[in-house]
Amino acid sequence: MVHRESVDGRTLYAEYGRITFMYDFVKRLMDVFLGIFFLITFSPLFFLVALLIKLDSEGPVFFRQKRCGKGGREFFMYKFRTMVKNAEALKKALTNEVDGPMFKVKNDPRITKIGRILRQWSLDELPQLINVVKGEMSLVGPRPLAKNEMPVTEEELPFTKDKTPVDITWKETRLRVKPGMTGLWQVKGRGSGKFSCWIKYDVEYVQKRSVFLDMKILFLTLNAVLRRKGAD
Repeated sequence: MVHRESVDGRTLYAEYGRITFMYDFVKRLMDVFLGIFFLITFSPLFFLVALLIKLDSEGPVFFRQKRCGKGGREFFMYKFRTMVKNAEALKKALTNEVDGPMFKVKNDPRITKIGRILRQWSLDELPQLINVVKGEMSLVGPRPLAKNEMPVTEEELPFTKDKTPVDITWKETRLRVKPGMTGLWQVKGRGSGKFSCWIKYDVEYVQKRSVFLDMKILFLTLNAVLRRKGAD
């Protein structure tokens, strides 16, 4: 959403503010009603997945990790546990196979049998509906990153130099909005493995966000999940 300008060049902040407020209001209503609806609808699946996780390996059912929300405020993001109990200790012996601060290994040996199935169908993400209802996340938005996953300098992301000059960094841009369970990256660039691609789509979403775009992303996400596009 881009603000308009009056004839004399003064920015119509009041109009832009009203548009932003209405969008945020409608978006929050969607998050609450759809979040509660999906939590109730998938409650039997939650119970089944929890049981399978406990039968498959030792450890808790849920995995929680600190991530940055809107404005950089940290919160605990929830997921179904898909790795063995000592995954962090085993990580030291593995080599990252993607660029940037993300850590990802194809055929990661730390992933459990049930965890691999959950990831293939994105079922491990379902507990984030709790974060959505609580207001920490949205159904659609940039994927939440931890503080150590967000480089400070734009030099680490060369693509920004070819864009229209901005007075804030990509990090601050993506932190303008709540992080989401899904976003443009999931439906357009999930299989690329490039951190710069991920950030490019996050920034594009923040700049173009609208209710129509959110609905489109939700539809495309369902299609991507059913086709297991970019799944581990």
